[in-house]
Amino acid sequence: MPQALTAVNDFVVKFANVNGSGSASANELFARSILRMGVPVSPRNIFPSNIQGLPTWYEVRVTEKGYLGRRGGVDLMVAMNPQTWAQDVKEIEPGGYLFYDSTKPMPSSAFREDINVIGVPLTAICNATYTDARQRQLFKNIIYVGALSVLLDIDPAEIERLFGEQYKGKEKLLDSNVKALHLGRDWAKQHLDPASVKLKVRRADNVGNRIFVEGNSAAALGAVYGGATVCAWYPITPSSSLAEAFAAHCKRLRHDKETGKARYAIVQAEDELASIGMVIGAGWNGARAFTATSGPGISLMTEFIGLAYFAEVPAVIVNVQRGGPSTGMPTRTQQSDLLSCAYASNGDTKHVLLFPEDPRECFEFTAEALDLADRLQTPIFVMTDLDIGMNHRLCKPFEWDDKRVHDRGKVMTAAELEAGKNFGRYLDVDGDGIPYRTYPGTHPTKGSYFTRGTTKDEYARYSEEGPVYVRNMERLQKKFATAAKIAPQPLRYSSPKPTRYGVIYFGSTSPAMAEALDHLEADGNHVNALRVRSFPFSQAVEDFIHEHDKVFVVEQNRDGQLRSMIMNEFTLDARKLVPVLHYDGTPITARFIAADIAQKIGQSKVVSFDKAAS
Repeated sequence: MPQALTAVNDFVVKFANVNGSGSASANELFARSILRMGVPVSPRNIFPSNIQGLPTWYEVRVTEKGYLGRRGGVDLMVAMNPQTWAQDVKEIEPGGYLFYDSTKPMPSSAFREDINVIGVPLTAICNATYTDARQRQLFKNIIYVGALSVLLDIDPAEIERLFGEQYKGKEKLLDSNVKALHLGRDWAKQHLDPASVKLKVRRADNVGNRIFVEGNSAAALGAVYGGATVCAWYPITPSSSLAEAFAAHCKRLRHDKETGKARYAIVQAEDELASIGMVIGAGWNGARAFTATSGPGISLMTEFIGLAYFAEVPAVIVNVQRGGPSTGMPTRTQQSDLLSCAYASNGDTKHVLLFPEDPRECFEFTAEALDLADRLQTPIFVMTDLDIGMNHRLCKPFEWDDKRVHDRGKVMTAAELEAGKNFGRYLDVDGDGIPYRTYPGTHPTKGSYFTRGTTKDEYARYSEEGPVYVRNMERLQKKFATAAKIAPQPLRYSSPKPTRYGVIYFGSTSPAMAEALDHLEADGNHVNALRVRSFPFSQAVEDFIHEHDKVFVVEQNRDGQLRSMIMNEFTLDARKLVPVLHYDGTPITARFIAADIAQKIGQSKVVSFDKAAS
């Protein structure tokens, strides 16, 4: 018998299924049951872009330490897809476990000698119990959850409570799922030795008051609290659920209590061009408006984005990034739209980007983006991705100060106009690059909100004079410098020991980075870290780079887009910025980050967490 991996509340389980088999809900049930036992989990659904038939995986990181990124490697593989059998078996750590449907015999060559094999005749159990083909497929998933609950010591009462919540008022469905759960449990008790599996779940109290939520839902709620009253969108994976969540939140929170009338407008437009056009039109009229899209949508919106930048109209764009270019990998994650968003449109344009790390920051940054859009009178991008947007993540509860007032920026009132205050739509009177605006209809004769997407002078009069154009472009650059001071600032994490090395990262890389830094430190590779939370970059980013001999820039794209933006904004020696790039469409892992940085530092030894404790 191979040596068996031993771990309590610290292992990785991966489910290999077929898309459309109903496995996703069963696998989420597995993850939530462990969470209910007080043990943090971080699940990730890796699914194809078709409806049915292609491979899908669901990976659950179980860790009492609270690491929420992918570790890398698999300790227990639940292999339910013959198409990916060889690939799935290969991923298992030496001494790990393979759980599979043993109804049909498998040749010995299909297994590895250094792993532990657990066979359960799931199909045979289903065929003996159910006659309906769909029931056989669906309940097979619940049966393997039942068997796993015995092997891993997961409390079945927690699973049954989850069933009760899911099927409240639907007693027939509740009873049938509980029956399937116990079919798996009973078979495992009678035919397997639970002690042979040395990965165990033990009750803990490490979840605390944290919530379990998807980033798209969190961003949608942030839009509600941030004052958005208009959402125009066109369906595109992986952002569609954000607009749908906004509709659900508005239905609950945005109806007048007395009349019942909706105090919001949600439009599913005919395409991405129409959606961003509606958002800009609403912003011009004084409403707070946003759209949710992904990379291909950004490509189509670019001309309108340029108009909003040059005409200086507020707009918020939540870009839930996916694999590209073109259609790319619609259901895979990347951080590959930085350049296309930061410099969207023709000519000299620069846009403000916000980089949330988790659902809590999705909530906070989307609300803040609406303030920034009004204050800066420009498009603001909230740069999430599929990993944050469509996966459940533990995070601190959202907070909101009811006394908070939405920052509408520089809006001149009718009284100020009547009093003779000088109004020039593109006139900078405060030295921060931001002019005053008026809402349409503010005054019948003064301060008309006139705007241009062409070149103009400070009073919105058309002009092609070179000096006038230069003044306007330099003012926009000054406004961009103002944005660097008021956008979310970077957060620094310092090594306990002096070091010549630094690492810069952002967004969904953060959860894996937290673990990678711990293990780099344990192996003697001391690294300071800076999490960038917005573009334009603050001075702290340049200062951090100058403090170190070498700075690793970790990002999930092929071309090092964040590194390119840093080089473009600051005067630096390119050799100081070392790219660490991951772009296969799956979320980056702690092992990948730590191993790549260790190798580039010159410490090529295997980092301490590459193998689970035996």
